[in-house]
Amino acid sequence: MAKPETMEERISDNYVSLSDKLKVAADFVAANPVDVATRSLRAVAGSSGVSPATFSRLARALGYADYEELREAGRAAVGRKMVPFSERAHALLTDSELRSGETFLHRQASACIQNIQLLDQTIQGEKIEQVVDALHHARHVVLVGALGSSGFIDYIGYLAHWFNTNWSVAGRNGTPLAASMSRLDSRDVVIVLTKTPYARRAMLALEAARRHGVVTVVITDSHSSPALEFGDVCFIVPTESPQFFSSYAATLVLLETIISLLLAKRGEDAEDMIRTAENQIHNLGETWGP
Repeated sequence: MAKPETMEERISDNYVSLSDKLKVAADFVAANPVDVATRSLRAVAGSSGVSPATFSRLARALGYADYEELREAGRAAVGRKMVPFSERAHALLTDSELRSGETFLHRQASACIQNIQLLDQTIQGEKIEQVVDALHHARHVVLVGALGSSGFIDYIGYLAHWFNTNWSVAGRNGTPLAASMSRLDSRDVVIVLTKTPYARRAMLALEAARRHGVVTVVITDSHSSPALEFGDVCFIVPTESPQFFSSYAATLVLLETIISLLLAKRGEDAEDMIRTAENQIHNLGETWGP
């Protein structure tokens, strides 16, 4: 059975087409799901500065029957107001509760666990299967990540290369981003990982992919991410963290799940490629040991 579409997903799917007033209301709803779920429409309107009628119109624009149905969806919504890195770093340095590593470890682990649980509860399996099928049939797969996302994109590229010969990371080894994108068409897939603050490089790659008719997969952190406008399949992944930057723990779970499902879909051919690669690594003495 398909998981119900979350409020956050409905906002992201419709955000570009909303009017300016409805976008203000949508921003408030996504950032304050507890208020939406527990307070009256009049109280929410008073706190947000948006009229009750605007919230009612937003509910209908998102496919809900009325505001009360939107209010119910708020109980399970994933919302997060992003704070600049510098402010989050200052909060860490002034937090008297972080005197010991044990305390911080507990808070960090708890945040990551919660993010992963939210991912499991909200991400639709059909979307993951859609992406895996597109990757399985793609002529080329190009991975794009910049700033904090670049290392995670490299890691997924490393895993994929064990049983795929058609994957590449855009802009590596001196290759310009434009060159990585210019040879692609509708037979190809581009995966873009971008989190706040959104990298210009990621947006340029998505714009180029859209011009060439490439299938685009976007993995991001907010309904208001500018990358969502260019995604054929989009995932909004929880990134809450006591750190001064976003956590990628849940993002890695999603990416590793996609790789695992793709391996299963490839079957024995993928198994043979991995075994051949292992033998070659052993023959070249690239790992420690006899």
